[in-house]
Amino acid sequence: MKRVFFVLAFFMLVSLGKTYADEGMWLPMFVERLNYTDMQEAGLQLSADEIYSVNNSSLKDAIVGLSTSPTPSGFFCTGEIVSDKGLLFTNHHCGYDIIQQHSNLEHDYLTNGFWAKSLDEELPNEELTASFLIRMEDITDSVLANVTAEMSNQERSAAIREVSSRLKKAAANDNHYNVVVKSFFNGNEYYMFVYEVFTDVRLVGAPPSAIGKFGGDTDNWMWPRHTGDFSIFRVYTAPDGSPADYAEENIPLKPKHHLPISLDGVQEDDFAMIWGYPGGTDRYLTSYGVDFNLDDQYPTIIELFGKKLEVWKSFMEADQQVKIQYASKYAVTANTWKYLIGQTRGLKKLDVADKKMETEAQFEAWVNADEARKEKYGNVLENLEESYTKMGSTIEPFLYTNFAGLSGSEIVSYANNFNGLYELLKPIDKKELPKDKDMAKKMKEERAAQVKTTADALLAGLDEHFKNYYAPADQEVLETMLYQYYQNVPVNMQAPLVYQMFNEHKGSFGSYAEEVFKNSVFAEKERLKTFLNDPDLRTLEKDPALELANAFMSKMMETSGEFRAAQATLSESERLFMAGLRELQPNKVFYPDANSTMRMTYGSVQEYEAADAIQYNYLTTSAGILEKEDPTDDEFIVPEYLKNLIETRDFGVYGEDGELIICFLTTNDITGGNSGSPVINGKGELIGIAFDGNWEAMSGDIAFEPALQRTINVDIRYVLFVIDKYAGATNLIDELTIRKSAPEPIRTETVDL
Repeated sequence: MKRVFFVLAFFMLVSLGKTYADEGMWLPMFVERLNYTDMQEAGLQLSADEIYSVNNSSLKDAIVGLSTSPTPSGFFCTGEIVSDKGLLFTNHHCGYDIIQQHSNLEHDYLTNGFWAKSLDEELPNEELTASFLIRMEDITDSVLANVTAEMSNQERSAAIREVSSRLKKAAANDNHYNVVVKSFFNGNEYYMFVYEVFTDVRLVGAPPSAIGKFGGDTDNWMWPRHTGDFSIFRVYTAPDGSPADYAEENIPLKPKHHLPISLDGVQEDDFAMIWGYPGGTDRYLTSYGVDFNLDDQYPTIIELFGKKLEVWKSFMEADQQVKIQYASKYAVTANTWKYLIGQTRGLKKLDVADKKMETEAQFEAWVNADEARKEKYGNVLENLEESYTKMGSTIEPFLYTNFAGLSGSEIVSYANNFNGLYELLKPIDKKELPKDKDMAKKMKEERAAQVKTTADALLAGLDEHFKNYYAPADQEVLETMLYQYYQNVPVNMQAPLVYQMFNEHKGSFGSYAEEVFKNSVFAEKERLKTFLNDPDLRTLEKDPALELANAFMSKMMETSGEFRAAQATLSESERLFMAGLRELQPNKVFYPDANSTMRMTYGSVQEYEAADAIQYNYLTTSAGILEKEDPTDDEFIVPEYLKNLIETRDFGVYGEDGELIICFLTTNDITGGNSGSPVINGKGELIGIAFDGNWEAMSGDIAFEPALQRTINVDIRYVLFVIDKYAGATNLIDELTIRKSAPEPIRTETVDL
């Protein structure tokens, strides 16, 4: 009977058309022309103007790019405005660094959570900014107007920069707006993005990590998930509504649009739309690029990040203070590490390189069928292969010098920041001094003033650096990274100092690391503070950490030069390959790779088959939290009060048929940068917050796999449950616009009158 049912279901699916697993991260300005009809058929109930409009409020006005810069060109995460008072939802892991900065042993917000019960309790953040897109504009014709095929790469870049700068200046409105120009389709098109940036963004709420990071690294990129991955901020403005730095008189933002929230939940096949700022994809990468990643680039990074994580974890497990200090660093590094492992697995398992080769074979046959095409594109694939081969032969020393050397341990990377001061402390060459004594004296006084200004600036950053620094952990990292560097880089390609110290310390990098930390001013805050109050050249000249930094920097310039020379030949070939692909398939609507600009993607709520005989449901429930609970494992601790709420089924209006939904899956096409993006139903209501992709489709940034690719989202009802029932922050619930549809009648009867 079951077999008959599934066969019927299959034929019904085929007869009804495709399941909406739409590949592509689309520019919303083109929604009406490219996707609107398909989206309506899938379940969209909004007009095109309600989705994207320059002159009227629309969905785009509730989407926020999060950055640490007042003039960002890209965004690390996405947020969404959910109230008429500028309240903003994003992921817990997007706010993790901010939460960590406000945490200490007395106020451990990472462990215990944080909830502001009034505006006065909200915590300011010096660097966090929120950008709202005002408009986007296709400026390709203007930017490429003076570009010719005969130009060199340098000439082409200069011509593009000249026009882009002029257009940006005109659109900035006396610097009121932040204007960004980005290339698309590997330099074949150009678009301008005009943003209004708000610099007063305050922390409002965050669940404890046992909720917001439940499952930790073990569950990262995995399904099923039971993570309440959300945090809450608020955007503030000057009293007149304009962007302003933090000030007590600032007021909550009055947004053009905020997302209402639906309590209706999700069902399989429901329409789902995700908006945000995906950071980067490489969907048009060739097989040569795939092989380069797998064979030459990823293995080294995976190895070095894994070694560093092992060291950090051992110290974090032994000391709660160190755990707080290194929480954000660890999370960022671990996320990248596991992502590269997953992508390696996916690229190999799904034979992505072979599929790319099929496209390249079609491209080559199309090119060779026409003399004009052979003239334009005939050497493209050959040049791409040659460039990647050269890059592959030069990248390993470059990666080790960077990740094991210059940025391997914090003491070395931090010392490198002092090279500017080091140069200023050097005496002025007598040949540069004017013969006039007064002028010479003035030059020396100016140099002394520069020294003081630079030293004061470095002094001002001491607290920030040492707040999250633990020297014993970093000393072991230095020992580990130097060992990896020495073992894996040929001696003739190493920084000579490393080989020298290896011999002087009889093969013990532990002994050398101990010496560095014993004698370097960069190892202790007070030692460095004393130096900066009266800086002298001799101290820096003999400092072993700065000596290491300079040795690695010198070798970095050498190794990066060889690598970048090979890399420089790629851009023209990639641009021509992309142009040729679009000519080859004139009827195909191409979407551009993600590049941290606003995109929308649509799909549906769907389960998936992960492997043979492994079928995953499209949602998880609170029962899974209790099933995963392990009081001995920091990643799977369940707070006692949350456990009590689940066991007593005290879910309030956020439950569904006596159960609490935690997370759900959709087929949306997203990537890094989409973290925190809103998941929106066909009515324009918030139903969840996107926070991850699934392990089986980790190759998705290079090759989209419709049958496997899924976005993992936290159900908005679980978010509200945590805010309301768990944290008791009803002040936040009260300012949301919450909707719930009236129930459908159980049956309808006809009465004859």
